[in-house]
Amino acid sequence: MTVTRVPLNFFGIPLGLAGLAGSWLTAAHEGYAPVWVGRALIAVAAAVWCVTTAAYARYALSVRGAFRADVLDGVAGPFGSLAVITPMLLAAQGIAPFAPDAGRAVVDVFLVLTVLVGGWYTGQWIYGPLALDQLHPGYFLPTVGGGLVAALSAALVGQQRLAEAMFGLGIVSWLVMGSMILARLFFRPPLPSPLEPTLAIEIVPASMASIACFALNADRTDRLSAVLAGYCLLMIFSQLRLLPLFLRLRFSPAFWAFAFSWTSVATTGLHWIHNGRPAGADILARLVLAAATLLVGAIAVRTLMAAARRQLLPAPAALPRSADPPGDPRRR
Repeated sequence: MTVTRVPLNFFGIPLGLAGLAGSWLTAAHEGYAPVWVGRALIAVAAAVWCVTTAAYARYALSVRGAFRADVLDGVAGPFGSLAVITPMLLAAQGIAPFAPDAGRAVVDVFLVLTVLVGGWYTGQWIYGPLALDQLHPGYFLPTVGGGLVAALSAALVGQQRLAEAMFGLGIVSWLVMGSMILARLFFRPPLPSPLEPTLAIEIVPASMASIACFALNADRTDRLSAVLAGYCLLMIFSQLRLLPLFLRLRFSPAFWAFAFSWTSVATTGLHWIHNGRPAGADILARLVLAAATLLVGAIAVRTLMAAARRQLLPAPAALPRSADPPGDPRRR
């Protein structure tokens, strides 16, 4: 008997869709787009998260030791944190506007899980063997991404002090992890080809911190948001230098790292356009939104094509004999 293996980075798919939904909802709030598109994307992201979670749970429960091996994996392990980070954001954007109490409760549950998961990963990295060359930008996800998404989610449901605490968790983790990850990227051998799309995640801390900062400040700009914007610009320009590398990549599910990374940049840009009101602000905002939508749409179409060709999922994993049903005639 075999069961389909679901890699942990598949949880980046609903996160990327949630990021695009956030861009559309921000544009709708600022008068640049209809709100129903963002709400529809939230529903799609929630459905994809449910399917991914169910598929991974089936795999993890069917293959003995699979879950432990996944979360302890020095390369793929950090992506497991997205399983609890994504629904927190979906609840804040999709449930809270219609049912504030229910939305706040769901956010709080997954916020606690996010902190616990981030703490576990941090402890594991301290306790377990970890080579410097295993570090990649995906290591931002459990604590930096988790903390900043928690800050945004808590702010959206009206929990200001909790949001500030989560903002601190994300920012301090960014300072610590960011220096180590950049040192690895600067001075050690290049990332293996399957991990090269994770280089896009380098722009997430600054852009996600900017979005959380706007949520904490009622969509107003201040000195901190300007500081974050400066570093965000640096990371955007660094991505331009990486374009030759990205253009040589063959498609894989890891491309969803580009989705959330650039939709968070788009959302940050929409906030700045709305507050700065430059000449042609309406056109500029719609161009930013269109670019983010085309990027995620292209990745989604390519994902569906790969799935139709049965090229998306890894080869099925064989179940151990001890996992076969008691009545299976192959058992001895």
